[in-house]
Amino acid sequence: MAGTAFYTSWLCFQQFTDEAKELVAVNGFNVLDVRDKSQFERAHIKTCYHVPLFVENTDNDPGTILLRTVHNNFSGLFFGIPFTRPNPDFLKSVKSQISPESKLLVVCQEGMRSAAAANKLDEAGYQNIACISSGLQTVKPGTFESVGSTELENAGKAGLVQIQGKISAVLGTVLICAYLFITFFPDQAEKLIQLVPGG
Repeated sequence: MAGTAFYTSWLCFQQFTDEAKELVAVNGFNVLDVRDKSQFERAHIKTCYHVPLFVENTDNDPGTILLRTVHNNFSGLFFGIPFTRPNPDFLKSVKSQISPESKLLVVCQEGMRSAAAANKLDEAGYQNIACISSGLQTVKPGTFESVGSTELENAGKAGLVQIQGKISAVLGTVLICAYLFITFFPDQAEKLIQLVPGG
């Protein structure tokens, strides 16, 4: 990393979490965690700022209620992902905590949010930005001092995926399909249950 300039644009590291650690420990970069609240609470780098790029969407208009219900019964249930919307106060919150002259390492769980946040910050005048494009999921235990109930690499795992482990893909899919079948075709489900011996 020696000799690398961080003053013209932002950089994304792919699998180089050791270089990211060097940015913080040697080059004085501040860590900005842009994950949602639930992932942040499961595990985060001890000395970091937290400003989520997306916040939970609690709007109650009919369209949002429908989308939230669909989301919560699929990816929300399976992966434990909250139903979110872009944080309208993202830039304002970052600017209130971190000056545009600061050096920033932007992190998220898989790398997509940190790249999007780095782009927004670059457009807002921040010039010393880096991110880990593969996310905290590639950070090995002990790379950064962390706080939380799990390791940084596992902070994105929740919902049925966390509970069921390796069989979650199969079992989760079967359970969701069964639930949907019973919900949308109750008469046919009743007939199938009656075919089971003892049912």
